[in-house]
Amino acid sequence: MSDTIPVFLIDDDKDLLKATKQTLELAGFAVSTFSAAMDALKVLRADFTGVVVSDIRMPQVDGLQLFDRIRRLDEDLPVILMTGHGDIPMAVKAIQDGAYDFITKPFAADRLVQSVHRAAEKRRLVLDNRALREAAEQAQGDLPLIGQTPAMERLRRTLRQIADTDVDVLVTGETGSGKEVVASLLHRWSRRSKGNFVALNCGALPETVIESELFGHEAGAFTGAQKKRIGRIEHSSGGTLFLDEIESMPASAQVQMLRVLEMREVMPLGTNEVRPVDLRVVAAAKIDLGNPRERGDFREDLYYRLNVVTIGIPPLRDRRDDIPLLFAHFTERAAHRFKRPVPAASPELRRHLKSHDWPGNVRELSHFAERFVLGLEATPSERAQDGMERVEAALPLPARIDRYEADIIRETLTRNDGDVRRTIETLGIPRKTFYDKLQRHGIERAAFSPSKTENEA
Repeated sequence: MSDTIPVFLIDDDKDLLKATKQTLELAGFAVSTFSAAMDALKVLRADFTGVVVSDIRMPQVDGLQLFDRIRRLDEDLPVILMTGHGDIPMAVKAIQDGAYDFITKPFAADRLVQSVHRAAEKRRLVLDNRALREAAEQAQGDLPLIGQTPAMERLRRTLRQIADTDVDVLVTGETGSGKEVVASLLHRWSRRSKGNFVALNCGALPETVIESELFGHEAGAFTGAQKKRIGRIEHSSGGTLFLDEIESMPASAQVQMLRVLEMREVMPLGTNEVRPVDLRVVAAAKIDLGNPRERGDFREDLYYRLNVVTIGIPPLRDRRDDIPLLFAHFTERAAHRFKRPVPAASPELRRHLKSHDWPGNVRELSHFAERFVLGLEATPSERAQDGMERVEAALPLPARIDRYEADIIRETLTRNDGDVRRTIETLGIPRKTFYDKLQRHGIERAAFSPSKTENEA
């Protein structure tokens, strides 16, 4: 990542400017140097993908004035200020106003490099989120069929081509993949959009009720039918009827539905009156109705009558490149709904989004985003960490102290590349005590040294 990160470095001290540039270039950054703030402002743009590092005390336009102008250009562009001891109060005020960091001169090279790395990562996240938001806004007419993968582009193109044709459509896809969304878009993009969009889940109604719901009934048609009721089919006349989980439709209702599709007329229960309907049916199934073994007792002739056009929705795991875009949309929507800010996405969260198979598809991702905004969702490694913390909490106090001490020693060795002298100085313990603790905790010092040789100057 670092070899492509641009850095604008501003300092009127030419020697320090040269030395700092070399430090950052050795760390892999692409550094542009400026001796005056105005020179940097002339070429700085709002879409700058990197980090600005500036001294505070400079003639004409100082670092604080530079920061103020950058904030007006883009308040999320990270600015790191280099300060003398006398400038610390000013730098703290700048941090409160939104500066990313301040570093007191003289500073260790690693301190600046690490700060630029962190600021660059934050900048990348900000720009990624902006790009995702813009893409989501551009797709508002297709929400939530958001996606830039070829499969989703083909799906949207197909829907627009057939929306106004009035053909009956069979939509196939796994649970949560967006079958009702497809049906709704077919309705919205057609001349039927002024009519009713009527949805019925065939798997959610008992057999004794579904026929009345579909075809309607007259008063007294059966026990409890106290008044006339218009059925879903008739109510959708001039609009669109969406039958979800049609594979669950009872056999008796299938026979009547076949007649409705063939004749475009409906006969409510309790009457011999035939009523014509201007019908367009979109049916959805979670199984392959074309496969006799999966179709079971679903009527073959009804399947062929519905299967004028079949649209398959790809599962989310087959279009992983769309997941960040969808997640950004769902988190923005959840933040607005719950009146919460959108939390920053950690690298671990982004890895989880890419690696998880999402068996519940878009619906599962939407619910995950809601829990994330509410602070209720943990990634697998975070859950594992929680488990470790619970185990640790159950340990006796001496064991917990030993574990804590071992962690500090390992962390200090890592930070000092296994250098014994620097590690001992940092820990503030005698050399013999240090080696005793290494032996007690089973820590191999050489494992922390890049050269695997002991450095005990």
